[in-house]
Amino acid sequence: MIQEIKDYLRIDDDADMGLEGIIQRGKKYLSRLTGTTLNFEEEDLPQQLLFDYCRYTINNSLEYFETNFATDILMLQLQEGVKACENESEA
Repeated sequence: MIQEIKDYLRIDDDADMGLEGIIQRGKKYLSRLTGTTLNFEEEDLPQQLLFDYCRYTINNSLEYFETNFATDILMLQLQEGVKACENESEA
């Protein structure tokens, strides 16, 4: 995944700027927002939000991330809530 994010951000190996730590913090942050463990390996909303979290962090704009992606974050929270309800009803 790190190479995909480097490609997305157009940064090379010499300028990765601690990207692994940023990725781990982003995964924890997004998982906390949804209250679930997200799958960041599939090309879907969690992965896209993680990529954008990394982009905002590297560009020193993290304080704007939650505001600018509020709709996507809400959509992800709703999707994960529906999944949890479906899993509970199947059990």
